[in-house]
Amino acid sequence: MTESSANKLLNGDAYHRTSNGKRSSKNGFVKNHCVFQQPQKYRRPREKNQNVTRNSSLYKKPFSESFEETPLLVAVLTYMGYGILTVFGYLRDFLRYWSLEKCNVAQEKEKQKDFVPLYQDFENFYTRNLYMRIRDNWNRPICSVPGAKMDLVERASHDYNWTFEDTGRVVKDVINMGSYNYLGFAENTGACADAAIEVTKKYGLGVGSTRCEMGNLDIHEELEQLVTRFLGVESSLAFGMGFATNSMNIPALTGKGCLILSDALNHASLVLGARLSGSPIRVFKHNNMISLEKLLRDAIAHGQPRTHRPWKKILIVVEGIYSMEGSIVRLPEVIALKKRYKAYLYLDEAHSIGALGPNGKGVVDYFGLDPKDVDIMMGTFTKSFGAAGGYIGGKKELIDYLRRHSHSALYATSMSPPVIQQIITSMKIIMGEDGTTLGADRLRQLSENTTYFRKRLSEMGFIIYGNDDSPVIPLMLYMPAKIGAFGREMLKRNIGTVVVGFPATPIIESRARFCLSAAHTREMLDTVLDAANEVGDLLQLKYSRREQPRPSLGWMSEENLFQD
Repeated sequence: MTESSANKLLNGDAYHRTSNGKRSSKNGFVKNHCVFQQPQKYRRPREKNQNVTRNSSLYKKPFSESFEETPLLVAVLTYMGYGILTVFGYLRDFLRYWSLEKCNVAQEKEKQKDFVPLYQDFENFYTRNLYMRIRDNWNRPICSVPGAKMDLVERASHDYNWTFEDTGRVVKDVINMGSYNYLGFAENTGACADAAIEVTKKYGLGVGSTRCEMGNLDIHEELEQLVTRFLGVESSLAFGMGFATNSMNIPALTGKGCLILSDALNHASLVLGARLSGSPIRVFKHNNMISLEKLLRDAIAHGQPRTHRPWKKILIVVEGIYSMEGSIVRLPEVIALKKRYKAYLYLDEAHSIGALGPNGKGVVDYFGLDPKDVDIMMGTFTKSFGAAGGYIGGKKELIDYLRRHSHSALYATSMSPPVIQQIITSMKIIMGEDGTTLGADRLRQLSENTTYFRKRLSEMGFIIYGNDDSPVIPLMLYMPAKIGAFGREMLKRNIGTVVVGFPATPIIESRARFCLSAAHTREMLDTVLDAANEVGDLLQLKYSRREQPRPSLGWMSEENLFQD
């Protein structure tokens, strides 16, 4: 679901060779992009070397993202690394076949050989020979609240990561840089925890029924009314699982004769929902409005295959923040295209709700847009609210339709009462309805942490991806051997990070992903940055060829941005 950086040209942005003595990446290219609305002629400072979107008039604030090109030497060495691992993988498979090496892979019994195979040998090749080498970096057991700090159960493996056993030791106070705890509501003390305890005493933990039968409590109604006010829409509907909110509702919205236009980097839940709908799916390049407009024009000009009848419905599916890239959807341009071509817009705000915007209301709030311009507003409660579940907001007719036709609404067990109360309390704090400024303080702290952390990483020489305002910060590792090494070295320094590689990313774009939280203090961030700097020197991860760090446009003066 991801694409290489060569395909990430957004809105006509082009790779360009640097000039005037500026240093570029080893293949001679640098790519950044920024847009802003201003009546006078816009010119980027020469040292920034960034391109401008054609539709900059749609933006009311700076919009700066960076995807620095992979250095050529690093790309070649990365391909070579995967090639060597593949050769040794086939060699080890040969040894396993002749029982010269113990085979730990699940296999069919001899008497089942004539049946359809349960385990596709070639499909598991990557798991057997590459993933197992670094498997210790994932699924680590946590034995505390996954807040700003956490406790990990120490594991050991004596068979090269095929199995693990507990050592009986707990690693205390590991700084958590992997959880989507954007506003710090993943906690076991405070107003949210106290309110959840009281609701548990009144309602219990479970409901034991679907909402359309005997599982519709008054706090379910209260939650949906609160979400409706928070989003600024006519109505909303809550679900018990965020993944199912996408995968089970998209099939209720589209079907035969409808067309889905999906961003290339959309989440698996969106992809699954689109496939289950039975509608034809056409994919446009990530955040590329030229690619999206071309698909819209073709869809309208040619209609359905064979019959050429007009499509019953065209649904554009995008996310607010893309969690693997750290990029933010170009929502003003998407809405403009949606209106121009009479399409519908499905916006997944799983990562952006609570994390973006002056009021924490997501990417719509971030751009200062009207919520009514988004036909289907989807989001989850699992991240910024420290709970579970998801929601869909929109017109009352839409929500009434989903109540009758959504599989997730009709057949899923109702949300647990303490989970609902966690959402209600945290959302009221964000909205300031608790009578305090705690919500505004957390929003401001998250923004400050994001700006500070991105700026420091860039100054150190790391290549980082994404938007300047995104709390998801990918740090590029590239080579396969450095994926496991970075995760292990950071854990040695009591830092918990998420490392990601192929096939979740393009083969030459392995990365570590930092998720910032309002609960992180400046001291914690400095500790993480010092550790990252040390590990970066150890593993030679500082690939950036920029002479100067890229400053955040949030604090650049207007005089520096615009020149006569």
